[in-house]
Amino acid sequence: MARDGEAGESGESGETLSELLGGWRSAVETAVPVLAFAAGWLGGGHSIPLGAGVAVLAGAGVAAWRVAERRRPIGTVVSLLVVCVGALVALRTGRAEDFFGVRVLTNAASALAWAASILVRWPFLGLVVGTVLGQKARWRADPQLLRAYQRASWVWVGQYLVRLLVFVPLWWAGQVLWLAAAQTVLTWPLVAACLAVSWWVLRRSLPQGHPGIRHPRVLQPR
Repeated sequence: MARDGEAGESGESGETLSELLGGWRSAVETAVPVLAFAAGWLGGGHSIPLGAGVAVLAGAGVAAWRVAERRRPIGTVVSLLVVCVGALVALRTGRAEDFFGVRVLTNAASALAWAASILVRWPFLGLVVGTVLGQKARWRADPQLLRAYQRASWVWVGQYLVRLLVFVPLWWAGQVLWLAAAQTVLTWPLVAACLAVSWWVLRRSLPQGHPGIRHPRVLQPR
């Protein structure tokens, strides 16, 4: 495993996962519709229709901003869809906390999916970073890099589990404002911590002298 101070040997000492995967902006944009729902709901005297409408408008505004900047159209559609579904569920059930129920389900599904991807040796972190770097699946031909992505992906599984540990009790208790606050706190700060820790694990898992994630190598059999 690489030691501290050997980052330069990987050729990527100035680069981080946060920079590769979009930084703080995507995480902050995710929190905007949530805060909008809470503000509309509270400002309207616990009005679910008002909260839902404000949230959808905020989600649409974020989506329009992302489209204008030509950033990740699939992610934009998914983010807006989560907001719309959450609003519809809350309107249907008459429970404001159910706006966050979709996020509980998506975090549970994400934890299971990331764990499964590690076990089948197609870790999602490798898929995402490999796609961003234009490598497709070439990183899988490098056993050391594959192992590093597997280890670092467990950090992301932990991120989703932390959210579930916080969200589920609050949702069960119907704590709308606390859910909005938790969603905000567990968006950018938690994502930032996850990016930093998974990047550290990824770098530490690569052996000394490895050229780094931008340069997967195929180890020749002896």
